[in-house]
Amino acid sequence: MKLETLAELNAERAARRPAILVTDTANGAQRLVKSNEIAADPLRADLSKHLRMGKSGMIEVDGKKLFLNVYAPTAMLVIVGAVHISQALAPLARSLDYDVTVVDPRTAFASPERFPDVPLIAEWPDVALPPLGIDRYTAFVALTHDPKIDDPALLHAFDRDCFYIGALGSRKTHAKRGERLRAQGADDRDIARIHAPIGLPIGAVSPSEIAVAIMAEITAQLRLPPKEKEEAA
Repeated sequence: MKLETLAELNAERAARRPAILVTDTANGAQRLVKSNEIAADPLRADLSKHLRMGKSGMIEVDGKKLFLNVYAPTAMLVIVGAVHISQALAPLARSLDYDVTVVDPRTAFASPERFPDVPLIAEWPDVALPPLGIDRYTAFVALTHDPKIDDPALLHAFDRDCFYIGALGSRKTHAKRGERLRAQGADDRDIARIHAPIGLPIGAVSPSEIAVAIMAEITAQLRLPPKEKEEAA
């Protein structure tokens, strides 16, 4: 790899922006495609597919074999609320290679005994969330049922363009949540981004089952093409 290409790649990775290195296996020629260039690239369909799956691999185009080396940021999961569902959700997400952080100012809930080996921040969202570097490779779930905690957390998630935003609660609870968030500056587009009731509708009842439903919905948002995401919703 040329030093110039390596420097560009390292800059994209440091900024948590995905990039794909395209290598012609016949002659070793390489080019770097940044995330904001994929839509206009001749290989956009293949590039989008491999980036969505987070997998490197070989493709063949016009008789040429090209290797696509995918460099995607590690996905993050920020869980607001150290509740029973979170105790099941955090290890499940970690098993899927997410960087997981649990935020809850209530120290009786946010304890190492309840969340072994999971980073905990026992602070209010306005203090806890900004240093986390939440971005479009972040899934964000609000599970406390407490507007004083969930609402400011959701407003932060809107601003950071998370790929998934979910919140616990019934449709009636969510309607009231929407009214509160609009009063604090959110618009209809923001509210529509919230998956609520949270998780795929699989009839989940227990905290562990709800955690599975949530991770399934997050996975669909991360991996499926736009049309299939709509069908899964």
